[in-house]
Amino acid sequence: MESVRMDKWLWAARFFKTRALAAESCAMGRVVAGSVVAKASRDVHVGDRLRVKNASGDFEIEVMGLSSVRGPAAKAQELYRETEESKAARAKVEEARKLMPEFDMPVGRPSKKQRRDIQKWRGR
Repeated sequence: MESVRMDKWLWAARFFKTRALAAESCAMGRVVAGSVVAKASRDVHVGDRLRVKNASGDFEIEVMGLSSVRGPAAKAQELYRETEESKAARAKVEEARKLMPEFDMPVGRPSKKQRRDIQKWRGR
């Protein structure tokens, strides 16, 4: 096997849960091959460099193997190698996310005191 469709490879490498999500991500420009936004039908070859944006973060990877079938996670991790810069950037974003204060949305209607506080904050 010399090449595989981009959406199949992203699905097999477990960057996306479904092939449809992988194709949609390609259409939205979240997958870049080299310096070109990749289409879902583009062929992936061993040695290609990709930038993939998904819910887990931004990945800069090099394709190490090809597969058109989804297998175990351990097999999927052998299909690519993430760069050290990418790992460091994702760790930095995760650390910043942990340091952000959590905000709990109030449940139900505000009480009379809470409503007065809200009006005071708004400057009324």
